[in-house]
Amino acid sequence: MEIETVTTKSEDETLAVAEKFAENLRRGDVVFFFGDLGSGKTEFIKGVCRFFGVEEIVTSPTFTIINQYAGKLGDDSLTIFHIDLYRIKTKEELAEIGFEECIYSPDSIKLVEWAENSHDLVKFVNYRVQIRSDFENLNERLIEISKGN
Repeated sequence: MEIETVTTKSEDETLAVAEKFAENLRRGDVVFFFGDLGSGKTEFIKGVCRFFGVEEIVTSPTFTIINQYAGKLGDDSLTIFHIDLYRIKTKEELAEIGFEECIYSPDSIKLVEWAENSHDLVKFVNYRVQIRSDFENLNERLIEISKGN
């Protein structure tokens, strides 16, 4: 599996990498995000949403679990689901929040933080994004992007 690796040294650079990444996204795509607390997953997602013209404030849905944003893909409207599974412990909890219905929505883009808590319910992932922060240089991020499962 081919991995693209980028190092960013500021929030603006992370947003720019995310916007460039978003150029490849299409309706139905699922993107899994991995990284420690504070590594920059939500910041990267802000850049993706900025590319699609989302006007709402993009925040981590740690307590709401799923945020839905309205964006644009060309001249058409686009729904983006921002899902945070940090607090999810079981498959039953995923069922309660309607995770499978959301993740298999063919007309939306799904951005999933803490994807390791998806309990293998997702059969295909279009992209995986691993973000690591350098705790000695708080603004530096190592971003690894890979395609497919």
